[in-house]
Amino acid sequence: MSMRIAVALAATIGAGVVMSSAAQARPEMVGLHADNYSPGTIVVKTNERRLYLIVDSGHAMRYPVGVGKSGKQWAGTTRIDGKYTNPAWSPPAEVKRDKPNMPNVIPGGSPHNPMGVAAMTLAGGEYAIHGTNMPGSVGGFVSYGCIRMLNTDITDLYQRVSVGTTVVVTR
Repeated sequence: MSMRIAVALAATIGAGVVMSSAAQARPEMVGLHADNYSPGTIVVKTNERRLYLIVDSGHAMRYPVGVGKSGKQWAGTTRIDGKYTNPAWSPPAEVKRDKPNMPNVIPGGSPHNPMGVAAMTLAGGEYAIHGTNMPGSVGGFVSYGCIRMLNTDITDLYQRVSVGTTVVVTR
C-alpha cells in the first residue's frame, strides 16, 4: 500500500513539474545586434529555431519555436495580416494529401487543434505564427512551414505586436 502511494505521489509531482515548466515559459531578453531591423520587427531564425521580437538595435525578446521540417522551410519578409484567438483550423491541401483522414475543420479550443490558443496569419501564403497542442514539438523542425510557439509564448507575443508587424524569416 505505501509503495502505491509513493508511486502515485511521484507521478503527481512529476506531472506538476512538467506542467509548471511549460506554463512558466516566457521570453527572455537577449543582446542581439539588430541594426538592420526596426523595433517591433519579428525575426525568425530557422536554423536556431528561435523567434526574436526586436526591442532596439541591441536587444530582443527571444522565444523558442518549431519551424518547417526538411523541404518545408522558407525565407523572406512578410507581415502579420490577421490575429485570432482560439482559431478553428482547416488543413491546407498539402497536409490533407499527406493525412487524408484528417477532418476538414478542427474547431477552435479543441485539444486536437494544432493552432493552439492563438494564431497570427502571415500575408502571402498559408503560414502563421501560432500556438500548439504539441508543446514537445517546439524547438524542432516539425511543421509544414508555420512557426509554432508554446501557448504561453504566443499569448505573450500576441499582446506585443499588431496587424501589419513586419516578419523576417531567415535560414
